[in-house]
Amino acid sequence: MQECDYCGESFDGEEAYVEHLGAEHVDELGPIDRRRVGADAETESGLPVGPLALVLVIGATVAVVAYVTFFAGGSGTASGSVGPAGSAHYHGSIEMVVLGERVDFSRNEYQLRDNRFHFEAGDGSQWHAHATGVTLDYAMSSLGFEVTRTSVTYEGTTYRDADEGYDVTVAVNGNRVNPEEYVLQEGDRVRVVVREA
Repeated sequence: MQECDYCGESFDGEEAYVEHLGAEHVDELGPIDRRRVGADAETESGLPVGPLALVLVIGATVAVVAYVTFFAGGSGTASGSVGPAGSAHYHGSIEMVVLGERVDFSRNEYQLRDNRFHFEAGDGSQWHAHATGVTLDYAMSSLGFEVTRTSVTYEGTTYRDADEGYDVTVAVNGNRVNPEEYVLQEGDRVRVVVREA
């Protein structure tokens, strides 16, 4: 029995499941599932999408690196901004629990959503940062969450610290941080917890 990661419907075989993905969820699919259903196999002109996309990505990367090197002083993180994809590569762990519900970052919806910060290969225990200057705010936003020092927005609901009956903890390596200012480092252990106060 195969269960759909997007809607929970069950299917007897792989073929039925892949057909369902292509018919019902094509706009939601991540890169791996898009390949499974053949959504990216060809453009309308009949040209293969993969090589064209690769050329565009390489061209854009070269343009960004050239801009940073020649016009922005080469730092890639001027004014605390996130550097270009590929300007770094480091890892860490993350735990997010909202009212007792642990967020499962191994789910497809959290895999490879952003080229600067993501989870990959179905592993939800280790995040990957591929740029300099990745703040905790940027990282969480890339996963679809809004996180401040005193609030967390999860599944459309914003939980605010103390005054609204919740205890919000946003910490890195055991220390509370301001997500907008904290720049992630190799080995950082991120913890975001929302409890009833």
